[in-house]
Parts: sequence; structure tokens; C-alpha cells
Amino acid sequence: MLILLILGWEGAARLGWIDSFIFSQPSQILHTYLTLADGDLLYHMRVTIGETLAGFFLGAAAGILLAVLLWWSPFISKVSEPYLVVLNSLPKIALGPVIIILAGAGTRAIVFMALAISLVVTVLEMLSGFRDTDQSAIRMAHTFGATKTQVFCKIVLPYNIPTLFDSLKVNIGLSLVGVIAGEFLVSRAGLGYLIVYGGQVFKMDLVMSSVIILAVVAALLYEAVVLVQRLVGRRFGHR
Repeated sequence: MLILLILGWEGAARLGWIDSFIFSQPSQILHTYLTLADGDLLYHMRVTIGETLAGFFLGAAAGILLAVLLWWSPFISKVSEPYLVVLNSLPKIALGPVIIILAGAGTRAIVFMALAISLVVTVLEMLSGFRDTDQSAIRMAHTFGATKTQVFCKIVLPYNIPTLFDSLKVNIGLSLVGVIAGEFLVSRAGLGYLIVYGGQVFKMDLVMSSVIILAVVAALLYEAVVLVQRLVGRRFGHR
């Protein structure tokens, strides 16, 4: 199917059915890849992937810790949850100028953008999972004198390993979205920079090439999370 799509795209461009200046065509994209193969392409990919992983791990770690805090303290959860819902609904790109002022116009601002997009989602998903933990098991543990720490470590956390990985699958894509948004605003390297540069100089083949690479990178990062989930599942079993 993919091969037919590529052949149809190329044929439509050559026959003039679509404007190759706007939509580019596979042969031009291949030429762009070969032109950038001297090292620039790999450099821009490394920049984007590095920033994405940094935002992803920071967002996951901070999100899990905040979710634990909110589960631990019903009062803090009750006070904070309305603000989290509002922050989750707020387009993070609107905070771009503020983030640039706070973090500076560089890599830190881009990672901060990825963190801002993925953090709240992690908190809300993990907190929901913690609250949905089997209450009968928790009551039984309390009956036998288990502390709150023991309940969390022995029941709540193991119960929510699938929820954790579901959250990570979403967040790896959100982190990539945040990085690209940040690179649109402040970057001199990365796939987002290539897209902006290609649009500014009307090199649509460069834009399409970068978009295709982004799709491949997103798929590979997602599959990496799935692979880790399988390894953890084999090691610790399923819920």
C-alpha cells in the first residue's frame, strides 16, 4: 500500500495533477535526503531526538511524583485538580513567550515546552489510575495494619504499571510535539528548524522530507516504549 501511494504521488506530480512545488514529490524528497546525508540530517535528527527524550523523561518523572503527592494528600489534590484541568486545556504554545523569557532562547526553552505539554497529562492519568486501584485490596491491607507507604508500594503502584505505560505511550508523542513547537519558536537546529527554514525559502521538498522523518521518529519512539513495556511485563508479570 505504501509503495502504491509513493508511486501514485510521484506519477501525479510528473503528470501535473498536483503542484509539485507545493506538495513536492518522492524523487525530490529523495534528492533532499541525499543532499543532507553529509551529516546535517543526522545532526538535526540527534538534536530533536535528544530534546524529545529530555522532555519525555523529565515530564514522566515529575508527573509521577506529583501524582503520588496528590494521591497521598486528598487536601492538596482537591485544591490543585481544578488548576491542572485548566492547564491541561490551555494551548501550551500560548505560553511560548513566557517560557522563552524564563528559560532563555535555546535548548532549555524547547525542553521546557515539551515538559509543559507532557507533565499535566501524566499527572492526571496516573492520579486517575491510583484512585481506580482495587479498593477491596487496599481495605484488606489496612485491616492487616499496612501503612500508607506499604499500600502504595505493594498494591497501588504495581496495579498501575499498565496505566504508567499507557501514559508513557501518549507522552512520547506529546513530548515530540512540544519539541517541534519549541523549535518553531527558538531554534537553529532540529527537524522543526528545518521545517521553518524550508517554508521561509519555499523549499517544500525540505519541509516534506522533515515531516516524513518526524513521522518515522515518532513511530520508532512509540515502539521503543512498547518494547520496554513488554520487557517489564515479562519480568514482573501482568496485572
